[in-house]
Amino acid sequence: MIKNSFSRSLKVIFFVTFIAIAASLTFRAVAANEPAAPTAREKSEDTIDKTGWKPIEVNLPTAMFVGTPQDIVVEKLEKPLGKPRPPFLAPPGTKLVSLGKPITSSDNDPIIGRLKYITDGDKEASDGCFVELMPLKQHVTIDLGKEYEIWAIIVWHYHLQPRVYFDVIVQVASDPDFLTDVKTIFNNDIDNSYGLGIGKNLHYIETNEGKLIEGNGVKGRYVRLHSNKNSNDDMNHYIEVSVYGKELESK
Repeated sequence: MIKNSFSRSLKVIFFVTFIAIAASLTFRAVAANEPAAPTAREKSEDTIDKTGWKPIEVNLPTAMFVGTPQDIVVEKLEKPLGKPRPPFLAPPGTKLVSLGKPITSSDNDPIIGRLKYITDGDKEASDGCFVELMPLKQHVTIDLGKEYEIWAIIVWHYHLQPRVYFDVIVQVASDPDFLTDVKTIFNNDIDNSYGLGIGKNLHYIETNEGKLIEGNGVKGRYVRLHSNKNSNDDMNHYIEVSVYGKELESK
């Protein structure tokens, strides 16, 4: 009798434990399929009042090729819009703040060109308008001279021919050494090959429109852009980087 009661108790305990484990696994599976909760930045973007915002003024260079390239095979590649990029709206007072600003780089002696080309306002893809840096991991840094609210950054690497640049990472900071309070606003490094973390942004094909990266009003004085070769060769190139910012409001 005691033996039968003990056996029955073990079966009850086993059954209850099994039900608890099954319920836990089911909850985890459901939770895993639920959309992630919006981040604080995403919530704030949804609640921004854009009344009175105006399109930023962007003068585009000559288009050097037409249509969508068919021979570029790159993982996680952004699908081209197939039409002109819509105007980008920014708060009143937003302007181009990078023109003529000084540049430093991990390669301060470029193979082709001069670093000052990157903020000289010339976006054309002709000879004498671009900078070629050393192979593999390289970066350039723009000193805006003071802190701004940064709303957009447009990057032209090299649009003479269709190509994709890898590990494009754009960061903003007030520390010139990028050691503290660094904000990453774009990262398409899909496997952490650059070493700054895996990004969620897609690869994209270079065009005369450049790549517009939203800053969402992030504050900083220095803008750093990283890259790690391209789909044609191991080199890194820049034609122009345009930073659109707004003066900080006095406290």
